[in-house]
Amino acid sequence: MSLSEAQPRPSAALETFIAGLHKVELHVHHVGSASPAVVAELAARHPGRVPSDPAALADYFTFTDFAHFVELYLSVVDLVRTPEDIWTLTHGIAEELARQQVRYVELTCTPVTNVNAGVPIEAFVEATEDVRVAVERDLGLTMRWIWDIPGELGLPAGVETLKYALEHGPSTLIALGLGGPEIGVPRPQFADVFAQARAAGLHSIPHAGETTGPQTIWDAIQLLGAERIGHGTSAVQDPLLLAYLAEHRIPVEVSPTSNIATRAVATFAEHPLRRLVEAGVPVSINSDDPPMFSTTLTTEYGVAAALLDLDEAGVADLALAAVDHTFAPEETKTAVRDEIRSYASLESAQRA
Repeated sequence: MSLSEAQPRPSAALETFIAGLHKVELHVHHVGSASPAVVAELAARHPGRVPSDPAALADYFTFTDFAHFVELYLSVVDLVRTPEDIWTLTHGIAEELARQQVRYVELTCTPVTNVNAGVPIEAFVEATEDVRVAVERDLGLTMRWIWDIPGELGLPAGVETLKYALEHGPSTLIALGLGGPEIGVPRPQFADVFAQARAAGLHSIPHAGETTGPQTIWDAIQLLGAERIGHGTSAVQDPLLLAYLAEHRIPVEVSPTSNIATRAVATFAEHPLRRLVEAGVPVSINSDDPPMFSTTLTTEYGVAAALLDLDEAGVADLALAAVDHTFAPEETKTAVRDEIRSYASLESAQRA
């Protein structure tokens, strides 16, 4: 059975509602969001390991475990070598998000890997900002940036990412992240990097507790000043941590299909989303690396609705909660909330 067939699905009527619902996306990766068409275009520009046939990419992105996923992910990272590649990738992501009625995204980029591939940081910023301005004007999508430290490159990459942020970060850069593998990449080594970033006004949004236990999440909170937790699925193993997240209103960015695809969670039936919600932990629904996992944000809302037994009002509440977890200015939050509520009210009135 394919992963898409295994995904829990809501009713057809609720799927239609979700498709039209305005949304925000808080945990989605730049390279990981490259559509098959974009990956194929980049692979044709830079021939090598990655197939340039979109039809072959589904087989290529079949992971055996999280380490294998990281290996394949990095092979796509290697395709992004020029400012033109950055622009193509970023604009394709924006078009797909807008198609799904996403109105605001905090997109996680990893500039140090692009610089290592030969794109100067100035050119990286120019390309991403050019797309941001264009899509806000043409597609009604507001984009903000999270610059991610690739954990597999260790502390030097953290120092370099911080330097880029402090010296070249645009005003639309809102946070520092920490991604990549967790095993063998202890969070405490990045404490000073995140302290400097927070002192400069950036938010802290590290991944933690996806493929490691609750202690990684505690480290992210206590040592990195985490204001949101990427993935955080292992939090359910620690009742004290669940209580802390709930009491201090630290949101967890949940990406159900990603967790299954990377084998971080064995089955959808075992996914901890319901336990997080029942413990009072704030959650948002996100897509992580959607084309690589054969999913979309719209699909992930459907999965969450099925796992949580939500109706239309419950799904709208989930979307509203995600708005609360953004670092957008209040006027942006208000505008998106109004769109969500107006849509939900209109849909309800049409059925009355």
